[in-house]
Amino acid sequence: MKQNLKHIAKPMTAISLACLLAACGGEYKYENNSTYQPTQPVDPTPPATAAPIPAFDNDGVLSANIRWTDYGVPHVTADNLQSLSYGVGYAFAKDNICVLADQILKYNSQRSKYYGPDMSPGSGDSEHLINDFGYLALEIRSQAEKNLKLMSINSQALLSGYAQGYNKYLADTGVENIDAACAGQPWVQPISDVDMLTYSLGVALLPGASNFLGPMFLAAPMGESFMPYPVAGNSSAPMKILPKVTMPEKNPSDMGSNGWGLGKDKTENGKGMVLANPHFPHTGNLRFWQFHSTIPGHLNVMGGSLMGMPGVVNIGFNENIAWTHTFSTAEHFVVYQLTLDNSLPGLLNQTVDGAPRPIEVEELVIDVAVAPGVTIKLAKKSYSTLQGPMIVVPGSFEWTNTNAFAIKDANKENLDILDHWLAMNVAGDINEFKQAFKDYDGVIFNNTMSADKEGNVFYIDDSTVPNLSDSAIATLTTNPTLIGIKKAAGFTVLPGNISAFIFDDAVPYDKAPKYMGTDYVQNSNDSFWLTNAEMPIVGVSPLYGNVGNQQSLRSRMAHTLLGDAAGSDNLFSLAEVEQALVGNRSYLSEAVLNDLLTICNAQGSTPVNGIDISEGCSALALWDGTMNKGSVAAHLFREFAFQFNRDPQWITPFDANNPLNTPSGLVNNSTTLAQFAQAINKIKTAGIALDARLDEVQFVERSKADGSASGEKIAWAGAHNIEGGFNVFTSRTGNDGTLLPRHVYPAQDGTSILSAAAQGYHIGYGSSWMSVVNFTDDGPVAKGLLSYSQSHAYGSEHNTDQSELYSAQPQLRPLLFKEADIEANKIAEMTISSQ
Repeated sequence: MKQNLKHIAKPMTAISLACLLAACGGEYKYENNSTYQPTQPVDPTPPATAAPIPAFDNDGVLSANIRWTDYGVPHVTADNLQSLSYGVGYAFAKDNICVLADQILKYNSQRSKYYGPDMSPGSGDSEHLINDFGYLALEIRSQAEKNLKLMSINSQALLSGYAQGYNKYLADTGVENIDAACAGQPWVQPISDVDMLTYSLGVALLPGASNFLGPMFLAAPMGESFMPYPVAGNSSAPMKILPKVTMPEKNPSDMGSNGWGLGKDKTENGKGMVLANPHFPHTGNLRFWQFHSTIPGHLNVMGGSLMGMPGVVNIGFNENIAWTHTFSTAEHFVVYQLTLDNSLPGLLNQTVDGAPRPIEVEELVIDVAVAPGVTIKLAKKSYSTLQGPMIVVPGSFEWTNTNAFAIKDANKENLDILDHWLAMNVAGDINEFKQAFKDYDGVIFNNTMSADKEGNVFYIDDSTVPNLSDSAIATLTTNPTLIGIKKAAGFTVLPGNISAFIFDDAVPYDKAPKYMGTDYVQNSNDSFWLTNAEMPIVGVSPLYGNVGNQQSLRSRMAHTLLGDAAGSDNLFSLAEVEQALVGNRSYLSEAVLNDLLTICNAQGSTPVNGIDISEGCSALALWDGTMNKGSVAAHLFREFAFQFNRDPQWITPFDANNPLNTPSGLVNNSTTLAQFAQAINKIKTAGIALDARLDEVQFVERSKADGSASGEKIAWAGAHNIEGGFNVFTSRTGNDGTLLPRHVYPAQDGTSILSAAAQGYHIGYGSSWMSVVNFTDDGPVAKGLLSYSQSHAYGSEHNTDQSELYSAQPQLRPLLFKEADIEANKIAEMTISSQ
């Protein structure tokens, strides 16, 4: 729970310009006690030349061949980027058109036009108003219109081709015959390259400004209303506007992942290997989708991408290199406290370096449905500054007569996304792969781990991070007020009245945390610090995350697997990496299960807080310590883990000098007993047997097109972060970023994800695009699985097929990369053309 931040609204008088100029340079310590060394200026890396890939066809005709293999995986071949993306857009729309159509509506600020002002009609929650005015304030559509023709020809080709492929599928199929979740809806319409760029620019803001749409909605000077108003000539309609705005979070979707890059020192065949295990929602706007892109002689890449990625692969491999990503701990925005200048009546100004700077006021206008077939135009004032859009969070970030707040996002107007991933897709070795990060800054919120066929590994967090000046970092990490604010808010807040604190660009390649070697790199969403435990990374901007910090149980599980899952030779085969991923071990169980059994056996039938724990102790003794389908009483340990997490009872505390093995040991005390008793009580209250198997209580269940439960529960193996799992899954009851209907089962209470209504755990998040790639003398050999399958459309052939494969036994399937394998397993083929 976030602390109350009322003190933030007070002027930050403790920070003086004199201090900044006189005492904040040189070497200094920051919050986690590691040394930060200001980097000397270096000559900028010259811009990369365009890759020698044909971007457009000379005759203007788009043509792509699409072959589908087992599980509905498309292999798209074309002669140029525009035609390739044309084929990818068509194949994607065939599987997931409703998801992207919903997002085009979202980022074009048109949700209110079709759905009215509220997420829950008539509630006054104003969610659609907040969305529409917010993205207008962030200017993503106007940025797309302004910048499209200024982008590289490669990016233009990819965006154009994808939109045309999507449109061809829609025209060929007809809006009435597509996925029933959106069939016949008036908002499912042809899209343009501008729509696709608008979507891309919106996605770039997911870890930052997108989480501040509510605070932007509330922004207004003292004495003025933030409320929208009818445009002249539009009649006022009865409308409740009661937005509930709370403190935003950096990662509200809890996006996470595991990733390994194994070098020749860690593999049996002495070549590179990559494990990819992104943990993302199984429904909504962050679904992965698998495909294979080929332009003969130029590009041959396979993997998975987030929906709407035109033609290029986010996580995958080519003949030379494989890579994966995890969600970074880095910050991608800064909130600035503004000092207001009231010296000029009737004008809104702030003070920067003692001089007035205008606060821009713009009237934004949207269409809002107020009755069936009836819309009106609503307008609202938006306030923008040198630092970005202004925000208000009641009780924390207020707009007063002297102070206000604004957010500046380093990913705003990020036009490098497609070029950056395309450069990764075509890299011929680790050095060309590294060059992609020197040339571009389009990896918006990710760590990157890679390995090439020669057995080299490379890690970098080149996510888009504000490039703060040395003086700003010094103040941020030494001023007690700012340290306290960051701890309370969860993100960085800086004074905005000094230009030296206002960043202009993102941290360059040379200052980003990175590691290269022939052993290994890994990340499980802790910071860059222990990418390689033998060679910790220190000395980078604190906006990248902590060093010297306690590691999550999942990170400790990752390091444990790296240490013991390769067998006696300590060298990994592809099969051993796959088993490490899907073996469903639990770090917490390996650390405390024996102690817990000893403690509860000693208690016997003597009640703990009125609960006899002996039955639970007997059930837990049957557990095999893993989270596999046949594991008896696995859910009982999970519920204990949820209680333990609230008040951990470790014997040995965390030691930064021994971060992979501490804290450790389970305290034998009344708190531990009470936690186990509470776990038993929660399961019994839900009406679930203590000795149930995991496949009886954990499942995946699709929603029908109308959002109702299908009733077809697919038994599911897999762990949870809370117990230190690696292959993790969890329930997902909140907003999934779309308006597509879906069912959820409410949690029993706020202390776990157990649902009495579901009689267990309804999985909606976790391991998504899972893959392992090992290079051999004959090229890459890969296995993978998209756990929730390719297609969103309920009842379609590829809506559950990979889910059922995983359910039968947690496993990956061969990825068909070679031409002979594709032809041997082809289930359908077509060539599409714009002619």
